[in-house]
Amino acid sequence: MTARSTLAVVLVLAAVLTGCQSSTPGTPITSPKSPTEPNFPTSRPTRPTAAPTKTLTPAPTTTAAAPGAEVLPPEDGYVFIETKSGKMRCQLSTAEVGCEAQFTTSPVMNGVHANGVRVTADGEVSWLVGNLGDIPAVTLNYRTYSAVTWTIQASEDGTRFTNDRTGHGMIVAIEGVQAF
Repeated sequence: MTARSTLAVVLVLAAVLTGCQSSTPGTPITSPKSPTEPNFPTSRPTRPTAAPTKTLTPAPTTTAAAPGAEVLPPEDGYVFIETKSGKMRCQLSTAEVGCEAQFTTSPVMNGVHANGVRVTADGEVSWLVGNLGDIPAVTLNYRTYSAVTWTIQASEDGTRFTNDRTGHGMIVAIEGVQAF
């Protein structure tokens, strides 16, 4: 191989490898009015009008869910909800609850106010910046629900999530979050 053809091969390989980069240098820029992901309409599942035909057996718990609570069945291990006001959406699993909203008193993370908060079944709370995406959220009324080992008490003042096994959880409102 001649020096000229070797140089041509090296230049072609450099061009190919340059085109395979998976990151783009720079800083993302968002609108100062809305530092979060854009909103898209979310699909909403229809609610059954009749009682379910099969009985769900809850996991063993040390603290039982509230009597008379409406059971929200999971999809692939998760339950997705939206508050009646439409200002907050949450994702519940047996391990944790994560909620997304435009909180008025959230901490600043990487120069942006956190729009997400999560609590584990053990009561550990953490803030984050993110977007739940297009989730099939069920809109809650102001009442009590039960979902994947959590009791949900929705009211005009906020939504309370209590883990049925540990008793830990959080009260979430646009104005703030209180863990217990």
